[in-house]
Amino acid sequence: MANSRTARVLQIVREAGVLRPRDLDPHGIPRQYLRILRDRGLVRRVGRGLYIASDAEFTENHGLALAAKRMPDGVVCLLSALRFHELTTQSPYEVWMAVGKRTLFSKKATAGVRIVRFSGQALTSGVEKHRLEGVPVRIYNPAKTVVDCFKYRNKTGLGVALEALRDCWRQRRATMDELWQHAKICRMTNVMRPYLEFLT
Repeated sequence: MANSRTARVLQIVREAGVLRPRDLDPHGIPRQYLRILRDRGLVRRVGRGLYIASDAEFTENHGLALAAKRMPDGVVCLLSALRFHELTTQSPYEVWMAVGKRTLFSKKATAGVRIVRFSGQALTSGVEKHRLEGVPVRIYNPAKTVVDCFKYRNKTGLGVALEALRDCWRQRRATMDELWQHAKICRMTNVMRPYLEFLT
């Protein structure tokens, strides 16, 4: 019985990519089986309350997968979204996540995560869904990410926003309509108009 349970837990860990102990509850499996698998070297703890199979391979998006597992309602934004879309040379040491103005979370959920509060359509528009290392991850699309960099230029720097806009346009990652649409949603039309006009 114990062997079949440990095999089932290992299967669940592999399917999830990154597993939290509470993810075993719907399967009716006691959480102590994770400790048993860890002691046997079959799973590895990669963060507080986060486990992966020992033979799982890390990708460059490992940090995004861990952050999304901790904060499934968050959306990868700003520098981390730029990095994912290859629109910056910056390599942030924290994962930037957008959450709602009233979203509550525990302090342990924010380890290695930089929180930015968004609201309304600025939070919900432009969200893409990706699967990274088996974990569903929500990330803003290139156009929305560029506009967000202008909106939060006091946090990221105007130079980062301009580089992102230039690279996004050169790589044809967004149309002018998409950029303008998100600029309207984020109330950035006056700020971005001269830069968008320069591109055309």
